[in-house]
Amino acid sequence: MDDLKFGTRNKRGDWAPNQPAETAPLFAFPPRLMAILKWLPHYFFPWNAIFAASAIAYWALVIPSMETMQTLGIGWAAWLYAVNAICVLLFYGAFEVHLYVLKRQENRFKYNGKFPSEQKNKAFWFERQNVDNMLRTFLSGVVIWTAVEVGMLWAYANGYAPWLSFAERPWTIAAVALVVPIIHEFHFFCIHRLIHTPFLYKWVHSVHHNSVNPSPWSSLSMHPVEHLLYLGTALYHLILPSNPILMLYQLHYAGFGAIPGHVGFDKVEIGGDKLIDSHAYAHYLHHKYFEVNYGDALIPLDKWFGTWHDGSAEGEAQMQARYRRRKEKLAARKTRMEVTGAAE
Repeated sequence: MDDLKFGTRNKRGDWAPNQPAETAPLFAFPPRLMAILKWLPHYFFPWNAIFAASAIAYWALVIPSMETMQTLGIGWAAWLYAVNAICVLLFYGAFEVHLYVLKRQENRFKYNGKFPSEQKNKAFWFERQNVDNMLRTFLSGVVIWTAVEVGMLWAYANGYAPWLSFAERPWTIAAVALVVPIIHEFHFFCIHRLIHTPFLYKWVHSVHHNSVNPSPWSSLSMHPVEHLLYLGTALYHLILPSNPILMLYQLHYAGFGAIPGHVGFDKVEIGGDKLIDSHAYAHYLHHKYFEVNYGDALIPLDKWFGTWHDGSAEGEAQMQARYRRRKEKLAARKTRMEVTGAAE
């Protein structure tokens, strides 16, 4: 597959798509009906359908009985941790092996031309990004994922969360299922802006941003506080008219859904001329520039708040202009403080 038909590569070997990143047309005004209809299949396939199917499979094959979950216990919590860890290992590992270990498509469609394994970095445990990212994923990420899952299932089993059956309220359940990605996007944008405040960035979010060149295991490589904030998206179902399957879908959308944004490749080759779009470009630009694209472009929140970067020259100019305005504002504030101090 010739990736230069879809983008360009610079002298460093970094690849960028020809088309700038776009926000979904769902919230465009005036409404663009044809654009929405053309985009709609991408809302479901492949990623959202995978995460929804995994939630259904969990409910059918993994989740203990309601009677068991009425009482918090180490046994069933450990069972869920084991299943979550195995599924993360298989799902994340499949991308890691295909793209980074076997390098089956070499660096075709790879945003950053280098592979993390090629460089040691003291920012990571054992100076290895992959080792650090994997340990943080299993020692903190999957632990907190399981804790949220256990807490929510216990709440459902004891009647503390609203539980609607599909037979009784099919349209309500369908509506909530449709907005699960929108709930995630809103939640992610809000907590992401929060942890980019100076104090929380330094002590919490910088752990995730150590992976400037993200790879699959970077997806859940976070500080425990960020894991709790990020995976806490499932807690909305304590007040939403919902049920355990939709709560699991919400949790899987966050846990498994972190992969596409961190896979490091714009497209994944799956044999022959078949490609799967990762839709990772906007989030890759966030890892590259830090202060843009706090959301995932489903809702144009970054456009509304002036932090959107689509990867184009215009987007770069807007970002640099924003940096200059902030620098000028800080300089003016410093001057005022100096003048005030001198006057006193």
